[in-house]
Amino acid sequence: MHTADSHDLIRVSGARENNLKNVSVEIPKRRLTVFTGVSGSGKSSLVFHTIAAESQRMINETYSAFVQGFMPAMARPEVDVLEGLTTAILVDQERIGANPRSTVGTVSDINAKLRTLFARLAEPNLGSTNAYSFNVATLSGKGAVTIDKGEGKQVERKSFSVNGGMCPHCEGMGTATDISIAEVVDESKSLNDGAITVPGYKPGGWSVRLFSESGYFDPDKPVADFDEKERHYLLYAEGEKVKINGTNITFDGLIPRIRRSFLSKDRDAMQKHIREFVDRAVVFTTCPECEGTRLNTAARSSLIAGKSIADVCALQISDITDWLDQIEPGNASALLDSLRADVRAFIDIGLGYLSLDRSAGSLSGGEAQRIKLVRHLGSSLTDVTYVFDEPTIGLHPHDIQSMNELLLALRDKGNTVLVVEHKPETILIADHIVDLGPGAGSNGGEVTFTGTVDDLRNSDTLTGQHLGYTAALKDTVRKPTGALEIRDAGSHNLRDVDVDVPLGVLTVVTGVAGSGKSSLIEGSLRGRDGVVVIDQAPIKGSRRSNPATYTGMLEPIRKAFAKANGVKPSLFSANSEGACPVCNGAGIIYSDMALMGGVSAPCDECEGKGFQTEVLEFTLGGLNIREVLDLPVDSAIEHFGAGESRIPAVVKILKILAEVGLGYVSLGQPLTTLSGGERQRLKLAVHLSAKAADAAQVIILDEPTTGLHLADVENLLRLLDGLVDSGRTVIVIEHHQAVMAHADHIIDLGPGAGHDGGTIVFEGSPADLVTGAKANGSLTAKHLAEYVNS
Repeated sequence: MHTADSHDLIRVSGARENNLKNVSVEIPKRRLTVFTGVSGSGKSSLVFHTIAAESQRMINETYSAFVQGFMPAMARPEVDVLEGLTTAILVDQERIGANPRSTVGTVSDINAKLRTLFARLAEPNLGSTNAYSFNVATLSGKGAVTIDKGEGKQVERKSFSVNGGMCPHCEGMGTATDISIAEVVDESKSLNDGAITVPGYKPGGWSVRLFSESGYFDPDKPVADFDEKERHYLLYAEGEKVKINGTNITFDGLIPRIRRSFLSKDRDAMQKHIREFVDRAVVFTTCPECEGTRLNTAARSSLIAGKSIADVCALQISDITDWLDQIEPGNASALLDSLRADVRAFIDIGLGYLSLDRSAGSLSGGEAQRIKLVRHLGSSLTDVTYVFDEPTIGLHPHDIQSMNELLLALRDKGNTVLVVEHKPETILIADHIVDLGPGAGSNGGEVTFTGTVDDLRNSDTLTGQHLGYTAALKDTVRKPTGALEIRDAGSHNLRDVDVDVPLGVLTVVTGVAGSGKSSLIEGSLRGRDGVVVIDQAPIKGSRRSNPATYTGMLEPIRKAFAKANGVKPSLFSANSEGACPVCNGAGIIYSDMALMGGVSAPCDECEGKGFQTEVLEFTLGGLNIREVLDLPVDSAIEHFGAGESRIPAVVKILKILAEVGLGYVSLGQPLTTLSGGERQRLKLAVHLSAKAADAAQVIILDEPTTGLHLADVENLLRLLDGLVDSGRTVIVIEHHQAVMAHADHIIDLGPGAGHDGGTIVFEGSPADLVTGAKANGSLTAKHLAEYVNS
């Protein structure tokens, strides 16, 4: 029976995606609902894979059959009933595509508004918005273009022109590539002796024969003896016609061939030896024509209040307001107000330290999510469902307050806001809370609580019990055994910083987002002997990679299967002989839809298992290889800890995975489905289980609390203590006050972000920071004091 206000609810009934156990729940519309629970409890399965996924699928079904034919096929989520859905917009932590033409300005739409402003008010005026765009080239040409003027009148134009702002030298990229000839050619050798040192160019091979048999060179003459014409053909010729063995062939020199073969490809997709060659041979320099602004001379010479559009995009965003205030509005007052609101939103969300010309690909996941939020705040859409994935990631407590206000502003525009979150500061502002658990993986997947914050506090759930948890300051701190010296650190916004990072203790580096923490620690210490940086960057590998392959434990498991069944180990690899022949062991059929994105569906032949049917008949300890890969880490510890399936080497790795908080992750879960925090913890586990682990005495972690429930933060602190007690130095870049309070030493950067940061505000113990001794107006001191005294 429907309640009177059922139209104000999203009703979920019988949700069974992933580990959800027939979940039914009602979520109020036009309210802020926070979903809580330990990592792996089912939050994402409910919010992203059920509610948001079904909304997206139903929207797709409103398009014509023809249009749907070009769109990714989306399976209906495993759920009985979903009612009351509105259009769902995901604001996630996926990094904004690393298209080199994407900048903070283009992805936030501020650039589009600036181009309109310049087209209206700039002097000398260039007329169109395209004239201020580095993505539009200036073109002119001839061709029959028919223009319909109405009332049956048509005019045929014989020429066309496009007035774009792209720098013609670098084609709007801002950088020029210079190829080192010494890394391409060994001039002491002849072509036949191997003068060309580019990967794939072997004497006698077709690539070299194209040169040696072209007729342009004596293939036995050292390149050092080539005259100017021969050097030109070897290095720079393009589109020349030559005849080899009676066949007409287009001949290009080495430099054009390298640009085409190597520089047009994604660096991460290259084989290791090719990537190393490109890193050696190619030097990226600022374009000398446009000085990195990407714009042509005309666009750079057109000014408003003394600045070109390139000048404005190079400013720290927080400084753009001063420039806007100098402009006579004329007929653009509404546009100026809109730009001011955009700039204010960037500042409020803690991103005022960015510049509009910053490459989008260089943004962290948290920064990318907050930029998407700014874009949606300016949207005129209402009554939609916004779905956020841990929006506080990367935010100092000072900035979380601003984030909370923006989430509430979205709600107050009449939208439904769903947030998956662990931070208590954001849980506390919720109108409604849905807590999942009680545990993770197979021990989760149930709704353990729904209601208000006050009701949650009084509940017996893990989240309720830990909502008021605070870590106390340590009575005594460890004494350093030495120091890592950093001198004159000046990258990004750092102001020639000198600091000694103590050895043998737990150091926490704090400061608002953009204050210079990563620049100081990772920028100065990465690459030093004995230093390991364990970050949240994606793990290189295909959709086939999983924790079992990444940690190396699959190898002993396959050998044990082979020994127990008297067959070859390669049968138990989804990448080798045992693989399903249809999907090649992937378990899914993946179709690349180019611009439309990829489509994946379970393989019909193996039903998504990835292995041939015969392989699945072999067992170890009562389980086949697929069932073993489906085990969560916690269950696998028991399985491989006793009986015929006992493998001590595997148990050692599994226990470390559990220790870092990944007990709920299955051995065969694709790495591409792990969050940033889960990836970091997996890297840490691999490092700790490696034979060479003791060689790295300094471990740097970047926000290890990402994705951790309040209950798991205690486990993390124990893990960090264990690392230090084993004789290591641990340096943590972190915003969580529990980690700050637990530190032996704090280095606080600031006082603000961007050019308002980049200096050491405080060095010393957490107790000294809280009491205000030498705190110099530190924002961290204020929030840590509130935390430990709450």
